[in-house]
Amino acid sequence: MREPVHLHSKGARTVRNTNTQKSTAQTSPRITPQRNSVRSLFRWRVVDIVVAAVLGVAAGLVFWLWSLAYQPLSVVLGFTPGLEGLTAGGWLFAGILGGLIIRRPGAAIFTSVVAGVVEALLGNAWGTGNIIFALVQGVGAEIGIALFAYASSRIYVAMIAGALSGVANVLITIPLYYSGVVPMVVTVYAVSAIVSGIVLGGVVAWALARGLARAGALARFPIAHKG
Repeated sequence: MREPVHLHSKGARTVRNTNTQKSTAQTSPRITPQRNSVRSLFRWRVVDIVVAAVLGVAAGLVFWLWSLAYQPLSVVLGFTPGLEGLTAGGWLFAGILGGLIIRRPGAAIFTSVVAGVVEALLGNAWGTGNIIFALVQGVGAEIGIALFAYASSRIYVAMIAGALSGVANVLITIPLYYSGVVPMVVTVYAVSAIVSGIVLGGVVAWALARGLARAGALARFPIAHKG
């Protein structure tokens, strides 16, 4: 008579264990994968740091060359006061490029600031003050990349990041260099800088990123495998 009871008892325990497992599965937090995803997003790899730094240094060299070209370009564009804002994008692409490739929080700011530091070390007409510009413009690019949760490197993301970086440039440039200037000139500069941010900062950065991806230089980054 004990054996059936034993079997029944064993069966009851099995049912209880099964119910317990189901209960545990039901009560376990379902957001754990999301938390892990968020943590991995903020966790920079060594390759992220190295590539962002290399991009920043290369962009800093371009910044410096662009600063040499700024004066003659400004003279050419001087027929319409404020149109020199079209040159702004030459200093905006670094953060967007880094953000599109690295796609981690802080990447756009980091790349832009590194570029600004390199330009300052090489020497320019604005001294170390350009590092503050690089920081502010990097923040603009960062916001643009963050709007898409660092999940896309498509051209429209680059263009929005470029526009916001252009807005950041306007917000810091106008109080410093256009204070007291007639509103029309200020407006022309603002529109020109934002357009330049979209084209030179955004589209050019996107083209560079896609070119590097096609060349196989970014095999360890999402941009090489998906948009």
